[in-house]
Order: sequence, then structure tokens, then C-alpha cells
Amino acid sequence: MLAVTHTVTRLSNGLAVATAEMPNMASVCLGVWVGTGSRHEPAALNGAAHFIEHLLFKGTARRTARRISEEVEGLGGQLNAYTSEDHTCFYARARADHRATLLDVIMDMRLNSRFAPADLVKERAVIKEERMMYRDQPPHLVQELLNETLWPEHPLGRAIEGTPRSLDRLTRPRLLEFLRANYGAENTCIVAAGNVRHEELVQEVSRHMRRFPAGAVPVSEPAVSRQDRPRVRLHTMAAEQTQLALGLRTTSRHDEQRFALRVLNALFGECMSSRLFQCLREDRGIAYDVHSAASHFADTGDMVVYAGVDDDKLPQVLKLIAREMHRLTLRPPDLGEVRRARDYVIGQFDLALEGTEAHMSWVGEQLMGYGQLGSPGMVRERFGAVTPGEVRRAAADFFRPERMSVALVSPLRRLSFDVEQVFGCLA
Repeated sequence: MLAVTHTVTRLSNGLAVATAEMPNMASVCLGVWVGTGSRHEPAALNGAAHFIEHLLFKGTARRTARRISEEVEGLGGQLNAYTSEDHTCFYARARADHRATLLDVIMDMRLNSRFAPADLVKERAVIKEERMMYRDQPPHLVQELLNETLWPEHPLGRAIEGTPRSLDRLTRPRLLEFLRANYGAENTCIVAAGNVRHEELVQEVSRHMRRFPAGAVPVSEPAVSRQDRPRVRLHTMAAEQTQLALGLRTTSRHDEQRFALRVLNALFGECMSSRLFQCLREDRGIAYDVHSAASHFADTGDMVVYAGVDDDKLPQVLKLIAREMHRLTLRPPDLGEVRRARDYVIGQFDLALEGTEAHMSWVGEQLMGYGQLGSPGMVRERFGAVTPGEVRRAAADFFRPERMSVALVSPLRRLSFDVEQVFGCLA
């Protein structure tokens, strides 16, 4: 295990500074985290958070967009960003002796971005191209359609990058007002992981403290779903196979059951030794890509099964997924299977924390999601304590038709079977 010291300091204006000191590393990863994402947008501003993320790279009073990139890449470093449903992160990584430059660049981006009208026009077009690129890829498109089906009429169901219509409504005044209202000090964390000293970073960040605007933490619309049977969305397009995404509404990141759900996901479909992979690919050879993933938000979550299958095999694949779900609701898996799944989850957690970028992400996600920094040891301990009975209870609670949505991107124009009937065994 790497020796890591975690420390968080809250400055007088509410800005948080967090470090994961990893003295044996040669690099440092430095990120600005803001607790604002697509779920904090009203419908009229869909895509605002992602648009702002793009515009932060377009130049400041001191640096052009090209100079921002050159200054970090000229150090052998890298600069990147992403927007999720509930937060935004932009970050830089380089050798640890370049930390001061990285901090100066990303603070300049956050505090002094120009939002020039010409840049808005250009970047709006870039984002539309980004959206079209993803919509041309069935695995990406099916995820977007599933979100719309899982969370209808809710921000979680909208595309993070917005739509062409919503992007056209995002004017400079609207974006600046969204930035002012949602990106204040109390909603921001500066996170560094790697060869860094906490007190030094606090002193450096404190020099910028007064320039951070005030602003409360935004409130998001609760995710409430009224559903009594599976929802199905079929999108017909020319493709070589059908892309399937089957989603189940689960539970929030604050629910203790999330640990059992993560272990359930591992043994059900996350890895090569999982039941779904063995059943669909190894035993029958009817799918190349089949896997599942679990996500959590402040008030809800989802577990999603993905597969790419031949159109003619789709009914068989869905029946086998239903069968494997049903088996897990009826009886607990044996202790050996649960132990392997627990060890897999803990091992993946430990492997992720070995890198400075991944460790920076873990610290940022902890602060954004829980408001405090948890202990990696506690996480390992809780996963290690999950029992077969807890796994079965999670399956029984969440493998339910009234929690299910199915999205399909396929050459098929209609389905020859009833999805609700296929999953009737779970009722």
C-alpha cells in the first residue's frame, strides 16, 4: 500500500483545499471541483455546465487558449476536464516541481476566463459536433436514450451536453449568470494528489481566495419516478447489431445498501468472471460486449446492463438476463462467489488509488458527494463485510419490473416480443 496522508482545510470564504500527500510519487494532479452539473440546470439552460467547462479553456486576460495548452503541455503535462450530472472538474497533471505553474493556470482559467462572444459562437458549434459524433455511435446513443427513459422529464434524463435547441439559447449573459449563481467558493474544492505538501498548497490557494465569488450550494430537483412496469424505448437506425441498455433505478450514495449493490454488480455483470459474461459470452457465444455498471447520485442511483447482440438473438439475451436476475432474487450466492466479488471490488478500488489522477478524482468525489473525506480503510472494511444475504436482498429490492427501463438502438423497426412478459418472473 502507498503511504498517503489526506487533509482538508476549509478557508474563511468556504473554499475547500484538499490534498492526498503521496511523497513517493514524481507527479502531482491538481483539480478544481465544482458541485454543479447538468442536474442543476433548468430545462431552458440544458447544457450550460458543459458549455462553461468548454469556455474555461478558451482564454483569459493573460492567456490565449493556445497558451493555456502550451504552458501545461510544454512541461510534459496534460490538461483536461469533464462535466457530470452533479459536478464539474477541470484539472492538470505534471511533474511535482511544476505544481505552482499548474495552479496558476487552472486558477486563471477559473477566475479570469473571458467568455468572449466569438468564442461562444465557435464553441457552440464544436459542442454540436461533439453531440453528433456521439449520436452516430450506437453504444453512446443507447445510453442517452436510456437516461431519457429512466428519468423522464427530469434533469438526469437530459443530455449533459444539451441539445442543438438548448445550446442556441445559451447566450453569454445567461451563461455568466449561471456561473455567478452556481460556481461560488462554498461550492468549490481545490484538490491535489501526489508529491505535494498540504500547508504549502493552502498558502498558495489562499492568495486567490478573495477573488472567488460567493454563492450558495445549488439545490437539485429530487428524482421521483412513478412507474409500475418496464419502460421500453426502441430507436431504429442502420447498424450491424442491436445495442441494449437495461437500467434499474437503485439507491443513493448515502444509502448503506450501496456496498451490497456494488458487490452484486461485480458478481452479476461487471467483470469477465461475472454471471452475465459467463452465461452470454463464454457459455453461449451470443455477445461480445456484455457488462454492467452501477452509479449513485445524491438521492437515487442506477444499475445498467449493456450488451451488443445480433438482432435475432435479442429475445434470447433478454430472457437469459431475466433468468440470472431471478436466480439472485431467490437465493443468496454462495460465500465463495461473494468473497471473489468482494475481493475484486476492493482490489479495483486499491488499484485506482495508486495513480495521482485517480486519487485526485476519489478525493474530489468524496468532497462533492459527502461533504467530507472518508477513509479508504473504511471503504475496504465495508465492502469486505458484505454478506451473501445482503447481496440477495439488494437483488430482490432492485431487480424489479417497476424499476426497469430498456433502451434499444437497432435495425429492428418493432419488437416481436413483450419486454414486460420476459421479465414477468421478477414481479
